[in-house]
Amino acid sequence: MDSIIIAPIILFMVIVAPIWVIMHYRTAGKKAVGLSDKEQNSLNELANMAESMEDRITILESILDAESPDWRAKHGQ
Repeated sequence: MDSIIIAPIILFMVIVAPIWVIMHYRTAGKKAVGLSDKEQNSLNELANMAESMEDRITILESILDAESPDWRAKHGQ
């Protein structure tokens, strides 16, 4: 009776557990690597676009301030 329980436990410990641990740490290692070059380039491109948009918005707000000083009050800002 004991061998019926012990045999699957030994098989699990010898075959399944090592594979499970290896796969776990392989996956964890891939997650820790960070962004790929393509992702980093996309992120930099988006950051540059955001800075450009911020500059444009600042310019548009200054134009609106000069032409219609009360535009902010009308739009709840």
